[in-house]
Amino acid sequence: MESDSGKRAKESGVRNRRYSIRYPFAADAEMLELESGSRATGVTSDLSLGGCFVCARCTLEIHARVRGTLKHGNKKVKMLAVVRVVLPKVGMGVEFLDIDPDSNATLLAWIENLRKPH
Repeated sequence: MESDSGKRAKESGVRNRRYSIRYPFAADAEMLELESGSRATGVTSDLSLGGCFVCARCTLEIHARVRGTLKHGNKKVKMLAVVRVVLPKVGMGVEFLDIDPDSNATLLAWIENLRKPH
């Protein structure tokens, strides 16, 4: 027989599991919250195929759906995403939901470059 706390620990472990390797990566980030029109800007601290963490003093609400743009050098990645984690005055974790084909090619190129040993 499992205790309630044991069940909660397992459930939260599954919920918090990351499915993509994260790489340190700095890109300018702009997030537009679709419902309210609120904006948040910052710089990514890490990037994966499934999302990123945006360091930003002003964050959006958890579960907010956003239209996001990441800029690095002369390349951009545009996506539809959802805010999954908020650390007030630190930043927010964003999960990518949909990326257009051109942006996806750019994201894949960024990740491939980060995978290479330097």
